[in-house]
Amino acid sequence: MNTTKEINSQKITYKTEELLEAATNRYKITIQIANRAKRRKYEDIDIIDDPLIKPIIRAILEMVDEITQPEIIGE
Repeated sequence: MNTTKEINSQKITYKTEELLEAATNRYKITIQIANRAKRRKYEDIDIIDDPLIKPIIRAILEMVDEITQPEIIGE
């Protein structure tokens, strides 16, 4: 995942489109993103990692990395 402090909105839009194109079911991927963001929000309530990146954006970036780069998870 990108660890820069600021992520530009064009990159977020591009990554979101990439995620939706890779998904077989848009509804299902949307629900997965929302659930991951909600879970992440409550798990990291004590840890203030980066307040500039909202949980939904972090979930999108993580999921697009998982789908487009499966070798990251495979190891």
